[in-house]
Parts: sequence; C-alpha cells; structure tokens
Amino acid sequence: MRLDVSTSSRGPMFDGRARRAANEYVNRLERQLAEDGLNILRREMRAVFRNPTGYYESRCVVVDGNVISDSRVVYGPWLAGVGSRNFPVTKFKGYDHWIKTRHELNSRKRGIGERLLRRYTGRM
Repeated sequence: MRLDVSTSSRGPMFDGRARRAANEYVNRLERQLAEDGLNILRREMRAVFRNPTGYYESRCVVVDGNVISDSRVVYGPWLAGVGSRNFPVTKFKGYDHWIKTRHELNSRKRGIGERLLRRYTGRM
C-alpha cells in the first residue's frame, strides 16, 4: 500500500496577508481603546470636578494612537490625588477620575476587542 500526501502553501497564512491583518487589528484595537478611554475620562471629569475651567479637560488627549495623556499639566497629579500637595498637606484628597476610567475601560475592553476582531477575521 502506498499513500501520497501533498500540500500547497497558498493563501493568507502563507503570503503575509494574515500577519498584516493581525497587525492592523492590534493597531486599531489600541487606538479604539485609547479613544474610548479618553471619552470615559472626559465623562468622569465632568461628573466629579466641582469648578472646571475646561483647560485640564482640553489638555487630555490621545498621544501616539494608544496613550491617554494630560499633557503634563502641572496640577494634574494634584487633581488625581497623587501630588505632593494632597492629603495630609491639604484636605483635598484628589478625584478618582483616572482610576474609574481604568476600571471601566478594563471591563469593556474584551467586548470592544471581540467586536473589532470580526472585521479582520475574514482577511485571515
């Protein structure tokens, strides 16, 4: 008895299309998470800030497509409650807008990733 087995190496897995699609997915997912995180952060700031001027909120942006930054506003750490002038130096313990944003984004990231992945699996 004789058995011949042959394979062909054609298609997305072999010509690089699957790798490109996977890389595009990761880049898009990072951008989407950063944009959603920024929206959550802005919503939290509007909910907790007592006397907002709008300046700090306007300085919070997405940098390099995947990092949320407050553009190093000098009083940013004080607002977040991690500055040297927070409690016990003053009574102000800070707001928890960054912490709430992180928790909410962590709880939503799986669903965001799964919805976004559906767009890319057809190319793989």
